[in-house]
Amino acid sequence: MPIDNYRPSRFGEPAENELPDDIREIYEKNLAKIGFVPNVFRAYAKRPEHFRAFMHYHDVLMRGESGLTRAEREAIVVAVSVENLCLYCVTSHGAALRVLGKDPILADQITTNWRTADLTPRWRMMLTFASRVNERGFAASDAELDVLRTGGFSDDDIWDIAAVASFFGFSNRMAGLMDMRPNAEFYSMGRR
Repeated sequence: MPIDNYRPSRFGEPAENELPDDIREIYEKNLAKIGFVPNVFRAYAKRPEHFRAFMHYHDVLMRGESGLTRAEREAIVVAVSVENLCLYCVTSHGAALRVLGKDPILADQITTNWRTADLTPRWRMMLTFASRVNERGFAASDAELDVLRTGGFSDDDIWDIAAVASFFGFSNRMAGLMDMRPNAEFYSMGRR
């Protein structure tokens, strides 16, 4: 995309010199760590209170204590985002899955169609449930939860699968509203 047509969101973004200090600090940390500011930050910066709430819950779910690995959580995000046709989340979290999972082939398989990917039984069970959470009118049955428990997932793990899938259902829809575009850098991250 030519730089003069660049925009992270159809609603625009605030000038960096107008950002609240805490959000500017997050921009600077990301620039130092990965070399760019993800467009989700630029898009949400338009509404600072929404930015703070979104990022706080994102970080609790994706980086907080959990029986799920960070790569497992990213796999959930990718699987749900593929089903919701969210270009931004599939691209950005596909990159994170390649980096954290250290298996770009499996990450690309999940990004294309998790149902045909070479998944472990644990990941297949996890993504099957995450996909169910993503369905219209979802309500878990006791039998579904028992299958997950038998498969080695604790109640907290089940909660985390559902929370990640649900949060990214929301995130996918907001990205669609904003016409959020992935940063070009995401496409090459985690590839050999």
